[in-house]
Amino acid sequence: MAGQVDPEVGRFSADFWNERYRSQTKLWSGNPNKYLVSEVSGLPAGAALDVGCGEGADAIWLAQQGWQVTGVDISTVALERARGHAAEAGPETAGRIGWQQADIFAAVPEADRYDLVSAQYLHPPSAVREKLFRGLAAAVQPGGSLLIVAHHPSDLQTTIPRPNLPDLFFTGDELAALLSPGGWDIVTNTAPGRTAQDPEGRTVTIHDTVFRAVRRG
Repeated sequence: MAGQVDPEVGRFSADFWNERYRSQTKLWSGNPNKYLVSEVSGLPAGAALDVGCGEGADAIWLAQQGWQVTGVDISTVALERARGHAAEAGPETAGRIGWQQADIFAAVPEADRYDLVSAQYLHPPSAVREKLFRGLAAAVQPGGSLLIVAHHPSDLQTTIPRPNLPDLFFTGDELAALLSPGGWDIVTNTAPGRTAQDPEGRTVTIHDTVFRAVRRG
């Protein structure tokens, strides 16, 4: 992952992520990402694409709000868990979600298809970031939202463990620069802080890139 992509390409492979999910019975909290909730609550439900859906918490929350969701991940292990969690949430919720195994760097989503495209804490290296995020933007239909949340570059200056790969981190301004000029309204471009415990038990402040843009009709 980083400027030299080859040594890190394994981070994006199905084998890497399947092994990571197998290493723990529960990799994530099981709760929807809070910025997804804050940015999407109140929006009219439509068709949503959850990119890198993992164990399914975001897709399930969206479905419970009435969205028709496509959850995409490279890991078959993650998707199996996601299906199980959706089934536990009930048939009405599970029936609103379709799960797809795909390499998001190779599979191009259908253009003008979704009312919401969400990518939560997806950190592609700059060598592929532009192509990926522009492809996700193209999948948003007029009036729909592109929502991207990630760890902010400033986190590399904290004692919270982050990959020492600056190329993986980006700001909202960098995301805005990828969008067609005049084609989008930037709704949210911020880096809110939150507290976390580092490995030594110290409380530190970390930041997230939170970016939402609405495609003009």
